[in-house]
Amino acid sequence: MTATEITTHIRVDAKGVAWVDETNTKVVEIVLDWIAHGSSPEEIHYQHPHLSLSQIHAAFAYYYDHQPELDVDLERRFNLAESCRARSGVSPIVQKLRALGKLE
Repeated sequence: MTATEITTHIRVDAKGVAWVDETNTKVVEIVLDWIAHGSSPEEIHYQHPHLSLSQIHAAFAYYYDHQPELDVDLERRFNLAESCRARSGVSPIVQKLRALGKLE
């Protein structure tokens, strides 16, 4: 019988943030590609070729194992982004494009 190496491809830092091993990619970033764009693991790999398919699948496995906590984090991130967007108002480029009749 030979020993089998078990690799999870995920590490959790001191702040509790899950990262894909040997990358600068958070698990939540991969999950957001799937939630926001409906990207399959293969599409995510195409867009992020530095991630192997096994790393991407490991990120999904981690997400499903920790879904309640990560969903709360995703909601917090969304609310923060919406709050920042609302505070920033209409950007100067949007104002200019509207003045030129390029936007409704």
